[in-house]
Amino acid sequence: MATAHSPRVPTLDRLRVGSAPDSWGVWFPDDPLQVPWQRFLDEVAEAGYEWIELGPHGYLPTDPAVLRAETEQRGLRVSAGTVFTSLHRGPAVWDETWAHVSQVAALTAQTGARHLVVIPSFWRDDRTAEMIEPPELTADQWRELASGTERLAARVRDTYGLEIAVHPHADTHIDTEANVTRFLDATDPDLVNLCLDTGHYAYCGGDSVRLIETYGERIGYLHLKQVDPEVLADVVAGGVPFGPAVGRGVMCEPPRGVPELEPVLRAAQGLGVELFAIVEQDMYPCPPDQPLPIATRTRRFLRSCGA
Repeated sequence: MATAHSPRVPTLDRLRVGSAPDSWGVWFPDDPLQVPWQRFLDEVAEAGYEWIELGPHGYLPTDPAVLRAETEQRGLRVSAGTVFTSLHRGPAVWDETWAHVSQVAALTAQTGARHLVVIPSFWRDDRTAEMIEPPELTADQWRELASGTERLAARVRDTYGLEIAVHPHADTHIDTEANVTRFLDATDPDLVNLCLDTGHYAYCGGDSVRLIETYGERIGYLHLKQVDPEVLADVVAGGVPFGPAVGRGVMCEPPRGVPELEPVLRAAQGLGVELFAIVEQDMYPCPPDQPLPIATRTRRFLRSCGA
């Protein structure tokens, strides 16, 4: 029974909490610095999660029968696949984009998942900080991004039965509040929803609660993440690219960073729709024994918030 000294924790029953290979330091299909996929599956289940994302295509088994068997025997289910795109570059990249997307979308659908997280391409090299292209899009590029994303969403839905969720991300063209809202205003709400990553949005100066309150009908998926504000200040001051920033620990274990997750979770619950809320703590690279204790504590923390 709740007392004056033990306030009742709200039940956030609309949120389906999971984790992702990213929280185990996995950024690539194959990399000697990453844990084997079997260990990831074992440990994500041990940490108390039921839902997972596929991570980079080729990290987990790409044979759908093998993947289903491996997840089911651990009591795990797949919430989404992930793709990277550069649709602002226009029709010239469509065939290459679709070849990649269709491969990931087919496997995602075969797992029973219904979401495809779409991440825009980086404007600077994630390792060297070399400028690949200007950080701001032209008006024509914004139009190509909007129309290309709508085309992709329609084809993914019609071909694979999946809904896309576009992921604002540091060092991409969909990053700050101004760019996120510009993108949302330019795209069809019946086709294009957002994957709100609380860490990336804070990294780029955005307010997740305000975005949920303002564009709630466009929030189709959540990534739960926090930023260490002191590390972020150094990263911004030094113009450090996202990859090295992660190596410095810019994304930290909840509840040690920002944004505060309880208000975000309550705002998401208030939308009145079922949402995946996937923990995705960027940690590449990391020691192999580091992820499991963090993942276990994070799951315990989210339960204390009612999720």
